[in-house]
Amino acid sequence: MSFQKSKFHHPRLPVNDLGLNYRDYEGALSTLCAGCGHDSITSAIVQACFELSLPPHQVAKMSGIGCSSKAPNYFLNKAHGFNTVHGRMPSVTTGANLANRELTYLAMSGDGDSASIGLGQFAHVVRRQLNMLYMVANNGVYGLTKGQLAATADRGMKNKVGEQSLFTDIDLCVMALQLGATFVARSFSGDKKQLVPLIKAAISHQGFAFIDIISPCVTFNNHPDSTRSYDYVHQHITTAAVTDFVPVKQEITSDCAAGICEDICLHDGSLMRIHKLQPDYETKNAMKAIVDIETHKKKGEILTGLFYLDANGEHYHEINNTTDTPLNKLTQDDLCPGSRVLSGINDSFR
Repeated sequence: MSFQKSKFHHPRLPVNDLGLNYRDYEGALSTLCAGCGHDSITSAIVQACFELSLPPHQVAKMSGIGCSSKAPNYFLNKAHGFNTVHGRMPSVTTGANLANRELTYLAMSGDGDSASIGLGQFAHVVRRQLNMLYMVANNGVYGLTKGQLAATADRGMKNKVGEQSLFTDIDLCVMALQLGATFVARSFSGDKKQLVPLIKAAISHQGFAFIDIISPCVTFNNHPDSTRSYDYVHQHITTAAVTDFVPVKQEITSDCAAGICEDICLHDGSLMRIHKLQPDYETKNAMKAIVDIETHKKKGEILTGLFYLDANGEHYHEINNTTDTPLNKLTQDDLCPGSRVLSGINDSFR
C-alpha cells in the first residue's frame, strides 16, 4: 500500500521572500514510527528553511544509513539529495562540496552512522572544517536494525531486550569541540522554540556547524531508566509476545525556560532531565563548553543550547585556497592549461 501527501493547502498561507509557503519546503509522507522524534526534527528543518527563504534547488541533502538518514526524504522535495552508504556521508559531501561550493549542504545522520561505523569520517570532516550543517538525530539505539545499543548510549542503560551498555558513551559534541568545529550545539527534538533558531543559525554559519539532537525512539529504546526513550510499557510486549509492535504515541514537546532544568516525562513514566543554557552563555570558550557538558552529564542532566561559536573561523575552501569557481563550472582549458604551465609549476619546486 502506498500513501501520498495531499497537495491541497490553504490559499492564504503566509509566504516568505521567495513567494514560497511552508508546504513548498515539505517532502514525502513520513514512514517513520508514529511519534518518532525524527519527524519533529524534519518539521524544525522545514520551518527554518522557510523562514530563511532558502531556495530549495540550491540545497543538497546528504545522509548515510539509518532511521535518521531516511529523514531527508521528508523535507525539501525540490532539493538535491544523496543517500550514501553507511558511515560514508562525510566523504561524499566533501566531494560534492569541492565540485560545487555554491550549494547549501544539510547533512542528516544518526548515532550509528556517525559514532560507530562513520566515526573516522565524522572526525575528519570536522577537522577539515567543511562548510556544511551536520545534524545527528541521537536516540542511543540502532532503530533500523531492531534496537541494538549505540555508541552514544549512556553507560549503564539497557535496551529493549535487557542488554546493558558497559562502556563510556561517545559525546559527539565534545568530540566536535575538540576537533575544532566552529559551531557546536545540542537540542531536543521536542523543543522547537530552541531547535529552529539553532538550525537557522547553523545554516547561516560559514564553516562546519554541528547540532546533536536528542530524538527519542518510540519503539526500541524502552528501558525505564533510559535518558532518551519513548519507552513502551514492557508488560504489553511480554503479554502479547509481539517483539516489533510499534505503539502510536503522541509527540513529546517541551518549552523549557532558559537557565533552568525540566524533567520531561516519557511514555513509560521515566524521566529525561534537560538543562537549557542561559541566553548570555559565553560561546567563545570551547574548553569551558566541554567542562560544562561533562559536569551536567555527571548530574544526570542533558545540557542543551549553543555551546560554541567562532564567527571568524576558516572553512575548508579558505584553508586550502581553492578556486572561487565551482569545479563543475571550470572549462577544459582551466583544468588542463598545457605543458608550459605545468613546466612552470615543476620549476617552482626545484
